Amino acid sequence: MKSEEQISGVLLIDKEPDMTSHDVVAVARRCLNQKKIGHCGTLDPMATGMLILVLGNATRIQDLLMAEDKEYTGTLTLGATTSTQDKEGEILETKTVPEFTPDQIKAAFEAFQGDLYQLPPMVSAIKKDGVPLYKLARQGKEIEREPRFVRVYDFEITRIALPEVDFRVVCSKGFYVRTYAHDIGQKLGCGAHLSALRRTRSGHFKLLPGKFASFEDLKQGRRDIVESSIYSLYEVSKMRGA
Repeated sequence: MKSEEQISGVLLIDKEPDMTSHDVVAVARRCLNQKKIGHCGTLDPMATGMLILVLGNATRIQDLLMAEDKEYTGTLTLGATTSTQDKEGEILETKTVPEFTPDQIKAAFEAFQGDLYQLPPMVSAIKKDGVPLYKLARQGKEIEREPRFVRVYDFEITRIALPEVDFRVVCSKGFYVRTYAHDIGQKLGCGAHLSALRRTRSGHFKLLPGKFASFEDLKQGRRDIVESSIYSLYEVSKMRGA
């Protein structure tokens, strides 16, 4: 592909921690010399894993791709609640973590499966009168939020090493995994926050060898690697059974 041509397709990036989703888009625009690039589903700076970029005409299906279910792996740490519900925030309260049995922890997770309402955190990209809530939160403001209808399709507890619990969750669009961790901590009575998060799947997309690019590939301008990882609109349509 020539540099002056607009590329259309879907590019999966394995996002690194300590960067925003917008940072990834900005670097992708420089690497591909193309302005028309968007992303599907914001990942918090601390999170890693799949960030879907839509290029050129693929921006037309951005909402369609964002609406699909997602899978995450994560770690929650019991005994401390934070201002952001994850490890990036200030610790608000600490409590002793009892010697929970695996069954007790599983029961807490089971309380948050299927259809449920989730109160979005203040530190989120949801807007109030055009201003993202996280900007208001930085000003020390607390705004009333409407609970959102979400769904947990499946979960699995993969490791218990108190105070840490590793898990996998498959959920709907608009689901906040850090709120999930916080709520499970409240259910157990000792509080919790999200200490690690990785998105492993979004809709039909997985991070398969040769079909994703790293942030380093974008940053170093490895255009050949990046372009070879792009799914064409035809491939995307075929994957989705259209």
